[in-house]
Amino acid sequence: MTTLSTLNKFKKEGTKFTCLTCYDAMFARMMDKAQIDTILIGDSLGMVVQGHDSTLPVSVDDIAYHTANIARSNEHALILADLPFMSYVVLPEAIANSRRLMQAGAHVIKIEGGSELCDLVTTLAQAGTPTCVHLGLTPQSVNVFGGYKVQGRSEQAADKLLDDAKAVVGAGAAMLVLECVPAALAKAVTEAVEVPVIGIGAGADTDGQVLVMHDMLGMTHGRVPRFVHDFLTDERNTQHSIEGAFALYKQSVTEGSFPASQHQFD
Repeated sequence: MTTLSTLNKFKKEGTKFTCLTCYDAMFARMMDKAQIDTILIGDSLGMVVQGHDSTLPVSVDDIAYHTANIARSNEHALILADLPFMSYVVLPEAIANSRRLMQAGAHVIKIEGGSELCDLVTTLAQAGTPTCVHLGLTPQSVNVFGGYKVQGRSEQAADKLLDDAKAVVGAGAAMLVLECVPAALAKAVTEAVEVPVIGIGAGADTDGQVLVMHDMLGMTHGRVPRFVHDFLTDERNTQHSIEGAFALYKQSVTEGSFPASQHQFD
């Protein structure tokens, strides 16, 4: 069973690890066979499962339901679960919602934001609830950003992101996710903190990689993000199957062939 201790060991050893989103039992079992290290029950389910145009409509009930589906079917992976939009603004509500997801089977609670999360991170850590803080392009703030854009390109923005990363780790965050930030900045953050850092559109120098499962199976609707690779139709997937795609993703991340230069931002 993968634990936070496992991921910390991987970071110290320089061993890359994998994460995929997952929402149901059958795919969880396939990921188990491929030995995917971490599974994220992401609020991306609002788009790929529910058909919304953003993650904002997703509820705590939705995440708890899908987390329980995964927990019943998972034996290998560390399970991360998203607290959805506006579910952790007020501390008592954040605590209650975190308890709900942990009791559904999550091992780590993922939240989006920066140093403003420090009090919540510390409170949850003291209560035995590890957090993963999502920095960079945080989809729940899409209306603030004015769309899905690369973050941290200016010197000021890069400095703030690095400061935020150090602050939340200092407050007790157990993991970080960096989304759509320049590869050099992601490398700097990864080297500056002691906790495991997962990247998506953040270059190859983070400790782990995450993709939305539907994207890496070529099931993307509309524009395909730059950081996505279709592992299902990849010629190296000799099984020509979903299980083969998961296994190839695991192999590619571990050996360092994914992400490649074309998947990152400068």
